[in-house]
Amino acid sequence: MEIGDPAFRNLAVAIAAGLLVGIERGWRQREIGSGARVAGIRTFALLGGLGGIVGLLAERLPIIIAATLLAGTVAMLVIGFKRSIEGPNDVSATNSVAALLTLCIGIAATSGWPTLAMALAAIVTLILALRTELHGFVARLGEGDVVALARFAIIAGAIWPMLPDASYGPYGAWNPRQLWMVVIFVTGLSFASYAASRIYGAQKGLLATAAIGGAYSSTAVTALLSHRLREDAGGHALLAAAIALASTIMFARVLLLVAVIANFALMPVLQLLLPALTVAALAAWLLFRGKSDETHAQGVVPGNPIEILPALGFLILVAAMAVAARWAEAEFGERGAIALIAAIGAFDVDAAIITLGGFGRGAIDIGMGGLALGGAVLINMIVKIGVIFIYAGWTRGRAAILALSASTAALAVSGAIFWVRSAGY
Repeated sequence: MEIGDPAFRNLAVAIAAGLLVGIERGWRQREIGSGARVAGIRTFALLGGLGGIVGLLAERLPIIIAATLLAGTVAMLVIGFKRSIEGPNDVSATNSVAALLTLCIGIAATSGWPTLAMALAAIVTLILALRTELHGFVARLGEGDVVALARFAIIAGAIWPMLPDASYGPYGAWNPRQLWMVVIFVTGLSFASYAASRIYGAQKGLLATAAIGGAYSSTAVTALLSHRLREDAGGHALLAAAIALASTIMFARVLLLVAVIANFALMPVLQLLLPALTVAALAAWLLFRGKSDETHAQGVVPGNPIEILPALGFLILVAAMAVAARWAEAEFGERGAIALIAAIGAFDVDAAIITLGGFGRGAIDIGMGGLALGGAVLINMIVKIGVIFIYAGWTRGRAAILALSASTAALAVSGAIFWVRSAGY
């Protein structure tokens, strides 16, 4: 074995991983006398190195040797922690579990997974360091919170991995795994909104949810909050402000993505979307200012943190739009680029941007490409207005409908002006 052998590097990773965990454990037990600690910073570093040696021996020598060394180490740890727990200074089982994990991480480092081993050591250290925060979080949980978390775990961790990753349905437009991601996002957004409201208060939590969700899918945010508009007795202005904010973020996200993916069309898209972005931001600000003190205090925290009905409704909408987008692509192809990009926008504005970028500079007229993307955003805004009307109705959704209609009208006007200028009238 030479110095340049990867075994030396992997063994160093094993020791470093143990040292990382040991620093946190040593700091956590800094007030315990040196004779009372079972494992501190040095012991954890050595455990990592010992695990690394076990991994190396398992590859090069009969497995019985590595197994005997590993069994002896585990036995010593069990005896040491057992005596510590029986002593006057009761020790949590966390330290013993951390020690065993460090040993396993060391083995992984020299068994072909050094990067994974270091990542696991970092995660373990973070979990150990967040002891106070995690205990405080658990103390604030209610029974409903735990049930909601379990439901989301089933939706995201149990159902999604079992779904096939293949194309089905008309035009092969339906991929079950991709479609279920819509349910995961909407329910996850619902739970995040609930958690943010519990942590930061109803007002800040709701606006944070709208801003973060709008950076991914303003349509999903609109579906979720529209359902809340129908269910909540109060808080309509704040919910409408959050919907308008999500659309404002969407306009900004589109400009950013165009600058990165289809920068040749940035200037026409900027001319089209800037008025709509300004109107959407102004509408969100006016609705936020117009909320009452009562709205500020109550009526915006969801009673059920896992909103499955709007998630399934949005799933059906996405599935229908996927078929429409594939139909437009099959019907028109590149020759109908304008109609294609606009049609895809009803399903996913980001997909429309990627489609535009795929044509490249010179494949289509820059102005018409920008106008097509503006049309995609316009169709998407009309879809969101329809979502609000379907979910919340006119009475409770009026403020949100008017806010989105104002920015949609601004986009339509700027598009008409751009069209007239481009046509040379």
